[in-house]
Amino acid sequence: MPRTDDMTLDLIRKSYAGKRVLVTGHTGFKGSWLTTWLSHLGAEVIGIALDPDQGENNLFDRANLTSICAADHRVDICDEARIANIFNEAQPEFVFHLAAQALVRPAYAQPLETFRTNILGTAHILEAARQTGSVVSTVCVTTDKVYENNEWEWPYRENDRLGGIDPYSASKSAAEMVARAYMHTLSTPDDRVHNMATARGGNVVGGGDWSTDRIVPDIVRSIRKKEPLVLRNPSAIRPWQHVLELCYGYLLLGHRLSQGWSARQKPSVDFTGSWNFGPGWENEITVAELVSIMLKTWGNANVRVEEQSSSLHESQYLKLDCTKARTELGWGSLLGPEATFSWTTAWYRDFFQDPAKAREITQTQISEFEKLIEQQDAQ
Repeated sequence: MPRTDDMTLDLIRKSYAGKRVLVTGHTGFKGSWLTTWLSHLGAEVIGIALDPDQGENNLFDRANLTSICAADHRVDICDEARIANIFNEAQPEFVFHLAAQALVRPAYAQPLETFRTNILGTAHILEAARQTGSVVSTVCVTTDKVYENNEWEWPYRENDRLGGIDPYSASKSAAEMVARAYMHTLSTPDDRVHNMATARGGNVVGGGDWSTDRIVPDIVRSIRKKEPLVLRNPSAIRPWQHVLELCYGYLLLGHRLSQGWSARQKPSVDFTGSWNFGPGWENEITVAELVSIMLKTWGNANVRVEEQSSSLHESQYLKLDCTKARTELGWGSLLGPEATFSWTTAWYRDFFQDPAKAREITQTQISEFEKLIEQQDAQ
């Protein structure tokens, strides 16, 4: 069971209110949700990312998130000099590294770009954080696909072997190794304590995702355009979770890393290392089941579903063991499958009724999620 000794949401608010928080990939899907939540908590958000790449409806622009950022830097994370300059100027206290080439299929078409961004780009961010004396806590976001997947029924734990074989998974496994080196062997120039961890999440869903080759945006596009929905891997089982579940994990991990921090003394509880953030077992369903739930929750969605085989390697079965996050961080999954997909569907339906309300819709769901955290604490 999650820890109940502290009021978790109050601790998170106190950690980030008035603090300088640097988020890479802030213009992306998860980055936009995290940026919105951090601003809601009273943080001063500094963003580093490329321009949004999800079309005219991208969440960052539709929600006008530039207006809530203290600084909005459009920079490639592989530009080492500019990254170092931004860190030096901003002097952030918290760092959340989300910037990545995050899609499996495009990684086959552009493997070198994927390796460059996900490995070298990660090294640039972690090196800049190491060199910046103000940084207290760094959360490096990877993925559940970092594990050497044996397609077995048991969930993977943080100490299981790494080793994805497709370009995307391999790049993220390598990023984990880079992060491990920064955690354990690369001390800061001034010998201060720099707490860092990696966060491995499952397949994320939620409103405002317009990525290509991602199942929920594909469903939404099929409904809106009245076109067939093509499934490459309908029997693949994934741990589906709402984007707020992951953002909650990132924020809580960042807070725990900063607990008891001092420049010269490690905290009494060490939260460095790797952490799984996945949903409950009931959210581990097939792609075909997800489609059925989404169409049902949308209501009156008459979409023809077609199957199309793919020659590209993709995992068929992948689950995470999140015992460590539940028992040591106090994190717990709060949305079951019905809520996960009803919240997602509600976001898109409300957005299509009035796109100008994208930020309001997003903030409303964040507030509702915060109520769930409070309810969990009160149990």
